Parts: sequence; C-alpha cells; structure tokens
Amino acid sequence: MLRVLRLAALAMIAVAVAATAPSGKSSAQDKVIDDILRRGALNVGLATFVPWSMRDKEGNLIGFEIDVATRLAEDLGVEVNLVPTAWDGIIPALLAGKFDVIISGMTVTTERNLTVNFTEAYAHSGMRLVASKESAAEFKSLEDYNSPDVTFAVRRGSTPATFVRKNLPKATVLLLDEDGQSFLEVINDRATATFAYDPTPATWVGRYPDDLFVPIDTLYNQGSEAFALRKGDPDTLNVFNNWIRLRWQDGWLQERNDYWFRSREWADLVPEQ
Repeated sequence: MLRVLRLAALAMIAVAVAATAPSGKSSAQDKVIDDILRRGALNVGLATFVPWSMRDKEGNLIGFEIDVATRLAEDLGVEVNLVPTAWDGIIPALLAGKFDVIISGMTVTTERNLTVNFTEAYAHSGMRLVASKESAAEFKSLEDYNSPDVTFAVRRGSTPATFVRKNLPKATVLLLDEDGQSFLEVINDRATATFAYDPTPATWVGRYPDDLFVPIDTLYNQGSEAFALRKGDPDTLNVFNNWIRLRWQDGWLQERNDYWFRSREWADLVPEQ
C-alpha cells in the first residue's frame, strides 16, 4: 500500500512539473521536429555576417545559411521563418524557445556543447594560403614556404601569425596592424604569402588575379560548423543529422559551400564589401 501511495505521489509531482514548464522550451519528452511539422514552419535563428547570411541590395537575406535553412525546410515539407538575432544572445534565445534551431555558422566547441547539442558538421571553415604568383609560382607544398627566404605578411596577434610561427618556423614573419595590409604587401612583392579565412582569399584573388593565387587547395586551422539544438531531443537531432549526411552525399552542401566560400559569383548581389 505504501509503495502505491509513493507512486501516486510521484505521478502527481510529474504532472505538476509538466504543467508549470515554460511553453517556449522543449523538455526531454518534447520533440521539436513534431512541433515543426505540426505548425508547418521551421523557425531558424541566425546572425548576419558575410557570406553566411547577409542583406542583398534590396534588403533581402541571402547567403549560405539562407540556402541551407530554405532547403532543409523544403525537404521537411514546411515553410521557413528566419529570425535574425544578435550573436551574443543567440544561444540564450534558442534556450528560451525563440526558434527551433541555430543555423548560423556556429563552430563546435566544448564550451558551447555543454549548453546545446550539435549536429554533424554541415560546413568546414579554415584558413587558406594566398601567395604571390611571381614569388611562389614554383612552390608545390606548404613545406616549400618554410624558408628564411619566404616572408609571411600577417596581422600581429592573429591566428595566422600564430599558425606561421608554429608550423613554418623558418619563414620570415612581417607583422602588420590590419588584415588588408597583408594582401597589399604580397601584391607589392614585399611579402611572399599570407593566410586568411574564407571567403577573404577568393575576394582578394578575384580582385588581383594577375598578382595573387591560392596555390594549395587545403583548409588550415580547420573548424567545423553545425546546427545547434536544445538538449534532450534525440529525435530532432537524428532527423537533422541524417539530412546533413544526405546533402553531403548528393553533393548539394559541397556545391553551396563552393559557391559562397570559394567564388565571388554572388558579389554583385550585395553592397560592395
């Protein structure tokens, strides 16, 4: 009899907790994917930064994230609602139930993973080597740049500066105050090469194709970007993970990555960067 009473009491507590849970948040028993299908709309939180998501000349949102969110919603058979959100408040907004998922170039880190769950990677960011066509025309590998005769122009205190000193210790390092100066030093033959994160290399090579090139098709200091979801919802995580796998397998994600991060075909759509 005592056991029955205890079970009844626990059941009453569970009902009370469920009734007082914030309606905007998903508990471990809730499935965001069911909410998405029921309402017929996928709510996506994102911050604006080039070329992940940005405003075109008419003020419309375009970019890699917009393509990803739109295609995901299309494959789910629902509409997409984009919710631009300040970067420093985007995780709190997710946890508060302001949207279903963050699709906003968020790099997976252990610190963030303590607060949210991440899907598999749908993008990979990193630095690319940009070199002088005249000075580095004969170089075939990164090790060829590890020489005192090679000068890297990099912004002081930057990740590229740290990378060069760690991985190319024999190279000469020219420290500058601005990232843009690094490319100008290479263009003017005062430096051999520099490193920069996508899509900056494509931007500068596109502007100065006679002076600059990307000699090695490799991402250095690579990070992985993933969707972020509230914890306690393995079913939604599974759906999104499988969608990402399928879109990698059929080449769609790679094609969109190449378009937004490796080319400047979209440059005329946005105000001059």
